[in-house]
Amino acid sequence: MSDPSGTSQQTEPKSRPTPLGIYDRPQSGGITAIEVTAVALSALWLIGAGLFFLLSPSDPEAQPDGLRFLMTMVAIFMPVAMIWVAATAARASRVMREESQRLQAAIDAIRQTYIAQQQGGGIGHEPSVARKLDEIAAAARKTETALAVFSSRRDGEARKSFTPPPLAPQAEDQPVLALGTSAEDIAPPLPAEDFIRALNFPENAEDQVGFTALRRALKDRTAAQLVQASQDVLTLLSQEGIYMDDLRPDRARPEFWRQFAQGARGRTIAALGGIRDRSSLALTAGRMKQDPIFRDAAHHFLRRFDKTFAEFEKTATDGEISALAETRTARAFMLLGRVAGTFD
Repeated sequence: MSDPSGTSQQTEPKSRPTPLGIYDRPQSGGITAIEVTAVALSALWLIGAGLFFLLSPSDPEAQPDGLRFLMTMVAIFMPVAMIWVAATAARASRVMREESQRLQAAIDAIRQTYIAQQQGGGIGHEPSVARKLDEIAAAARKTETALAVFSSRRDGEARKSFTPPPLAPQAEDQPVLALGTSAEDIAPPLPAEDFIRALNFPENAEDQVGFTALRRALKDRTAAQLVQASQDVLTLLSQEGIYMDDLRPDRARPEFWRQFAQGARGRTIAALGGIRDRSSLALTAGRMKQDPIFRDAAHHFLRRFDKTFAEFEKTATDGEISALAETRTARAFMLLGRVAGTFD
């Protein structure tokens, strides 16, 4: 998109013009036909008034009258002032029409971009959340491979240097599982710290602590369902340019979160809907109305968050609840909850 100023044209290479009129700078104000017409009418009026007073017969014996002189000046310059008032109004109307055209062009371009994204299915532009998780997974695979190689080497050296004595027969110390009991049912509960860190997702590929917490959460069936649902909605929101790190929600006290976990809805827990970003709310509401896939993913996420948080609140401290409220998953809940009317 070209810049009206000369510097931008000299420093930036020419590229395909962008149809987003909202990014175009308004044309610099110059002399237009409105000003030319106003000047011409003012000049004609002043010339006509001057000829009238010069050619009209005057009484040489008349005494100068201040009121008469004032009325003469008003009669001369009042029409000129009215001409320029009309010119200013016409110029303002023209500017408003140009701004309306630019805004309409911006809306049309945004609509076309949205349709193109929907039709293209995101091919060639992987959402940043999914890309970040892929980078983290790749780094984790490298780490696990290195640890596996290191462990195998240490085990090999240990077998060469030490021969273990024959094992004495021992009683079976592993309890026999009842029929239908899975390993997940007897697994230790997920620590609250790992659960909270997993809901915030790792910061980058070097965040090994965050990835470890995420991996532990994915082994827990309940936590894994919420993490997967959260990842789905965060990916869909990123397609609209909505990122949780950019949102700054109002903080709610832990007692409001506890009321929500205990089944309260509506105005009672309105403090939880702390997202005030109007553009994010509008984009999310529009996407939820138009895209059934996004709507289903959002409602599924809200249900998973509701059930999982209700279990988490039973044993969580106020500090842990406050920490969970700062996660990216909690911010997504605040945003989608406001759009879905959970806090109305």
